[in-house]
Amino acid sequence: MPSPSPAAKRRTFRELHESGCFVIPNPWNVGTARYLQGLGFKALATTSSGYAHAQGYADGAMTRDQVLAHYLEIAQAADVPVNADFENGYADEPDAVAANVKLCVATGVAGLSIEDYTGNDGDPLYPFELAVARVRAAREAIGDSGVLLTGRSEGFIHGRPDLKETVRRLQAYAEAGAECLYAPGIKTREEIETVVKAVAPKSVNLLMAWPLGFSVADIAAMGVRRISIGGTLARVAMHAFLKSAREIAEQGSFESFGGVIGNPDLNKFFRDDRKNRS
Repeated sequence: MPSPSPAAKRRTFRELHESGCFVIPNPWNVGTARYLQGLGFKALATTSSGYAHAQGYADGAMTRDQVLAHYLEIAQAADVPVNADFENGYADEPDAVAANVKLCVATGVAGLSIEDYTGNDGDPLYPFELAVARVRAAREAIGDSGVLLTGRSEGFIHGRPDLKETVRRLQAYAEAGAECLYAPGIKTREEIETVVKAVAPKSVNLLMAWPLGFSVADIAAMGVRRISIGGTLARVAMHAFLKSAREIAEQGSFESFGGVIGNPDLNKFFRDDRKNRS
């Protein structure tokens, strides 16, 4: 069966944001994208950290063109919608953000996010008016393509955990055209419900990168529409790799290999997956 067109994926992605709550996990290569899709997830999102670490870079150190090539690869490999973690748009000024957003849209993604983190931990957030102008420029650049825009405020994960200021920014991003709002790092029920109520009826994405004690049902009951997990699955994989590699290097032991999935199982999944796509 041929993969749905980018336009069809974009329509599906918008429909997912209209009601209910869905998990949008974050693959970092084609294999993980195809496996997550095979588990039944209805949409996927890229992870800047997961992809960067897999390529030997620190998060945020990859170039615009490197990540655009990655988005294209994942969007073409997946039959479900893909949201692009487009970081700060790879530019500071609104006009440059808009130009880069057009390039991102051209990769075939169904959604993209623009964050207000400057990349400078000494002064982590763009000034309020500039941050809003950047979101507005992204929305105008998206035009009528159908791509869904997520506005992100990064204070809670970059040393500015001010809920009042986060809400002010998210509300402004919603007014500037963001259709989904995202404050990575909020963790308590009070914080989550405050954000949901503040931007209603717009959708909210919640980052679940830590074991907070909430199930999908719990989060749905708070009014969250979308749950992402950032680079956590990639870190789970890297953690297992590091643990086994260190055991070999430091203890001369291979015991950590016990119980891992075998080649035949993976071969069967990917062989069947390709047959289903043909």
